[in-house]
Amino acid sequence: MTYSEFKRQKQFILLDCISGSTAYNLKVAGSDTDKKGIFIMPQNQLYGFNRQEQIGNDSNDEVYFEIGRFLELLTKNNPNILELLSTPQQFILYKHPLLSLIKAEDFLSKLCLDTFAGYAQTQIKKARGLNKKINKPLDSERKSVLDFCYVVHGNGSVPLKEWLNETGYSQQHCGLTDLSHFRDVYLLYHQSQLTDGTWFRGIVSGTDADDVQLSSVPKTIEPLAVMNFNKDGYSVYCREYREYKTWEEKRNQRRYQSTLSHGKSYDAKNMMHTFRLLNMAEEIALYSEIRVHRTDRDFLLEVRNGEFEFDALMKMIDEKMEQIKDLYQKSDLPDRPNTNAAEDILIQIRKCFYERDIRQTL
Repeated sequence: MTYSEFKRQKQFILLDCISGSTAYNLKVAGSDTDKKGIFIMPQNQLYGFNRQEQIGNDSNDEVYFEIGRFLELLTKNNPNILELLSTPQQFILYKHPLLSLIKAEDFLSKLCLDTFAGYAQTQIKKARGLNKKINKPLDSERKSVLDFCYVVHGNGSVPLKEWLNETGYSQQHCGLTDLSHFRDVYLLYHQSQLTDGTWFRGIVSGTDADDVQLSSVPKTIEPLAVMNFNKDGYSVYCREYREYKTWEEKRNQRRYQSTLSHGKSYDAKNMMHTFRLLNMAEEIALYSEIRVHRTDRDFLLEVRNGEFEFDALMKMIDEKMEQIKDLYQKSDLPDRPNTNAAEDILIQIRKCFYERDIRQTL
């Protein structure tokens, strides 16, 4: 079932909510309107091969979880699921009566410390990732294998390109052979050493090569130098370059420009959500409830506006984490949600829904 097909079969929707910044009370100019919900698969689909656990639109700002997957994630205290189940009433567009069987407070446990704090750590990682991308941008021109090759010189080494420049050689006129027992180390020769009319293949086959290449070398000639190709370093660089270019292509320009404008070089929206998640984890330990609507809006928006230095935020996060850990140690919340209870609810919902569906078709 595609997203468009799903939207035309609204009888299978169990919960339809406005979520995200609107539900959090954190909406600002330019904020998107997100939607989340729960659906139940048609009975034939449930029994067949084409089961679906989640349906979303192309931009992923509208996501619906199948009731089985929803309850499974609920038993894992997934923050997104607990938030959806606790959506403020004014943002619930539709709620099936059967969902009254599921109450968030019945599934809260000490596992929330790990899940909410884990999500918070993910937000920190994203914020740090942007910090790195802004402060250490990659060159617009991609480096080649030759940039990761070094020639033994004196008591150290010099970049291959520098050595080629000093000798007046070009890589196309050089040849390499393996040096036994040394990983990624090669003996280097030059065309001028050949007298039989043959030619070396060059160090690389071209600018797009992802490795060096070997040549046939007569045993009678001596190597001019020993060369190392830092293959591991090149592999790491290629991965980071691909990630950087993907980020550059897909980044939210409005959000990126906002980051540049406040001059802190980290993704302030990620850091805002870090504090939101930690504050919600604290409230679960204190009050045994999920508070989606944020009364700490002013502070969270200050974080989003980049009014704090990154190190200051990290210090606050460390202190907050220590407080939350202490609260969970003292809490009377169960260690984990009751999986059996969740399964009983799932069976009851499916039986009631499908029995009603059958009656309506008779």
